Amino acid sequence: MSIYKLKSSFQNLLRPLVGRLAAMGLTANQVTLVAAIVSVAIGGLLVARPEPALFALVPVWMFLRMAFNAVDGMLAREHGQKSALGGYLNEITDVVSDAALYVPFALIAPFSLPWLTAIVFLATLTEFVGVLGAVHGNGRNYEGPMGKSDRALLFGALGALVAGFGTLPAWTWHIQPMACVLLAWTVVNRVRSGLAEG
Repeated sequence: MSIYKLKSSFQNLLRPLVGRLAAMGLTANQVTLVAAIVSVAIGGLLVARPEPALFALVPVWMFLRMAFNAVDGMLAREHGQKSALGGYLNEITDVVSDAALYVPFALIAPFSLPWLTAIVFLATLTEFVGVLGAVHGNGRNYEGPMGKSDRALLFGALGALVAGFGTLPAWTWHIQPMACVLLAWTVVNRVRSGLAEG
């Protein structure tokens, strides 16, 4: 089960807004790039100033970023803006944005840079494997249990904890290896799903 399964309901809520944005001339690629720029800017700010209160930006932006991602997808599919460039931008900016938003947590005990590096690597691998399904004609794969939306929920919750309590409880150290296991499981699930569809 993945939060991604709720995507269609989220899109239905956003559809009227997307129609208005399309009428204004906004493009899917512009939305994609703005979301990436904001993600990198927030990540850079948190690395430069890892103050607990600033980590409140993470849950807020994780939610808004999901909305941005839904909007750019709907603009592409439902308003004739689908393009090869847009496909590249979506995949590249998602990986870059995730890394930018995850890495600052390495500065918050009990998290550490080696574990966050492993999480970023495995998260990137899940997206790479997901894209391979499309390359082989089976469609982009979004199997969980630790897809992009699930990771957004996890790091959004961690950001809220840091902002609310000024630190993370010692037990949250275990989230790092658990996240790695779930990410590895996600890679396996996406490979299996891709092979089954093939």
